[in-house]
Amino acid sequence: MTVSPLMVQDIHKNYDAKKVLDGVSFSLIPGEIFGLIGLNGAGKTTLIKIILDLIDLDEGVAKVFDISSSMIAARSHLSYLPEKFQPSRYLKGYEYLDLALSYYGRKLDRQEARDFAVALDLDPNVLSQRVGSYSKGMGQKLGLVGAFMVASELYILDEPMSGLDPMARIKLKAQLMKVRGAGSTVFFSSHILSDLDEICDRIGVIHNTKLFFVGTPGQFKQIYGDDSLEKSFLNSIAA
Repeated sequence: MTVSPLMVQDIHKNYDAKKVLDGVSFSLIPGEIFGLIGLNGAGKTTLIKIILDLIDLDEGVAKVFDISSSMIAARSHLSYLPEKFQPSRYLKGYEYLDLALSYYGRKLDRQEARDFAVALDLDPNVLSQRVGSYSKGMGQKLGLVGAFMVASELYILDEPMSGLDPMARIKLKAQLMKVRGAGSTVFFSSHILSDLDEICDRIGVIHNTKLFFVGTPGQFKQIYGDDSLEKSFLNSIAA
């Protein structure tokens, strides 16, 4: 029996009197790229934080490879990049990567780090510099280097395209396809719907507290009547 890399079932979350997630359920297929779509404030980051046990859920279940997300053992199967990635500005790039890998019991290989930097359009020479000297885009690329160096079975990336220029986005998409080809599963959110349309095997769409669609980008566009995923999304939330 194949175990889902990530399963959420009937997730509910309120902040005081405001309902954020209302009965969200889905499961990932091993080796797929799954994109999460929704407007700002739709609950994407809240859902990701529930999956990571960073915030409590009100009702429901979240499991990573059939292990409750509340168990420490679940963390060993995944690599995570938050929406607002901000390592200490006083750390050098190599120092951040060494720290990130240490949580997984791994040692930093500087040549491997340089290779990943090149693959993600980050000048490898800046890994010797303090993070405080990085631009926003450079910092985002450093976070991605750290996430991919862990070589996880499941990658959870919250807005990984944030702050990236077109070349870096192209290289990131190539890296996502590469890890999928190696058998890993990718779950990520993004506001850049053309990128999701290009690389996602399936997407999930959240609006008004509910996950109202799970399927392929092609199916979504067929249902909501446009060749553009962006226009189809606008049609879907106006319906």
